[in-house]
Amino acid sequence: MMKRHRNTAAILSVALQGLGQLYNRQWLKGIVFLCVQALGLYYLVPRLGHAIWGLVTLGETTQKFVKVGKSTELVKGDHSIFLMLDGIIVILVLLVFVLIYALNIYDAYQNGKKRDEGKAVRDFAASWNHVTVNHFPYFMLFFPVLGVLFFTIMPILFSIMLAFTNYSAPNHIPPAKLVDWVGFQTFIDLLQMKSWSNTFFGLLVWTVIWAVLATVTCYFGGILVALLIQSRGIRFKKMWQTIYIIPYAIPQLISLLVMRNLFNAKFGPINQYFAYFGLDGLPWLTDPFWAKVTLILVNMWIGIPVSMLLALGVLTAIPRDLYEAAEVDGATSFQKFRIITMPYLLFATAPILITQFAGNINNFNVIYLMTGGGPAKGDYQFAGSTDLLVTWLFNLTLVNNKYNMSAAIGILIFIMIASISIWSFRRTKSFKEEDMLS
Repeated sequence: MMKRHRNTAAILSVALQGLGQLYNRQWLKGIVFLCVQALGLYYLVPRLGHAIWGLVTLGETTQKFVKVGKSTELVKGDHSIFLMLDGIIVILVLLVFVLIYALNIYDAYQNGKKRDEGKAVRDFAASWNHVTVNHFPYFMLFFPVLGVLFFTIMPILFSIMLAFTNYSAPNHIPPAKLVDWVGFQTFIDLLQMKSWSNTFFGLLVWTVIWAVLATVTCYFGGILVALLIQSRGIRFKKMWQTIYIIPYAIPQLISLLVMRNLFNAKFGPINQYFAYFGLDGLPWLTDPFWAKVTLILVNMWIGIPVSMLLALGVLTAIPRDLYEAAEVDGATSFQKFRIITMPYLLFATAPILITQFAGNINNFNVIYLMTGGGPAKGDYQFAGSTDLLVTWLFNLTLVNNKYNMSAAIGILIFIMIASISIWSFRRTKSFKEEDMLS
């Protein structure tokens, strides 16, 4: 079989995007590809070189004031962070352009192959119908993928790159100062420099403890409440469900601020009630230990309703025949719970349990609104006794301008959450059964 048309169309498309389509007599499609290449070259040619230079050097001159006669003028310099952002954007646009360029070559080759086989090539209307009907999911996902690329992946790449620079106050804040690439030095400082490592490992231990306790208490607390509501002989089930869902229905901001006032050591109602009975109040939010206990209790108030709803949904789906068969065999209530109820609950909610654990690692609201990370701890760097890694990251970024260190912490948090989540999810029965079915 002769391969004249397919090879010629592919070579022409390599030489100039759209020529292969014009050669295959797909006039409108060829013009569209030519316009895309023209737009791509118009954007990339004047920017690509400068973008690569900016990513490599992060700038060479700083902003400064120069005295001209009796006046002082501002001479603008390179802004390292703007150069980094511009470089990332241009590189991503280049990748999209290269993808379209490869698609253009593939399209020209396939249509040339049809001509070699004596088949007719589609006109523009038929091609459009083929894309929008036969490949409708890909067509509809194209623009969301572009959005994810530039509004999700780009910030992630930017954050990762910041971790390998010295972008931090007071010595490397543009435009007055330049930012430099420092490789893994930020991670080395975070893990080995005593002032940083002591804070990091201390907060890491508390973050893991907090995530485990917050997840377990809310999960099993919700199951307990759901079992009580679903118990035989309990009347007004809908009313109890409504009452227990109210803490979740109220905006979390309001609930946490109210709780903060309730647990206030000086004028909080809880300590005042203790005083009525001649008891000393507790330092709920001012003592490191009691502050952590308070956070766990408040998180239970907010989180138990969610687990309760999940458990109620699963409990209503368990076949009653199983319980009846267990009763015939003489099973006790605890045995029915252990053999029937709990396995069903774990099977249905294990992925959500893992998600809740990952969410509690990054549970910013409860910590920030209740204690603000306090009480203070003298040997911690820009952090308090109840700070999680995520709230420490917030303080480093928006309060202390330690952008490189916060980026490094963000990467380590991501690695920790991703590793734990993937490992845990792959061990769940729901994942194993889904894998077997596929």
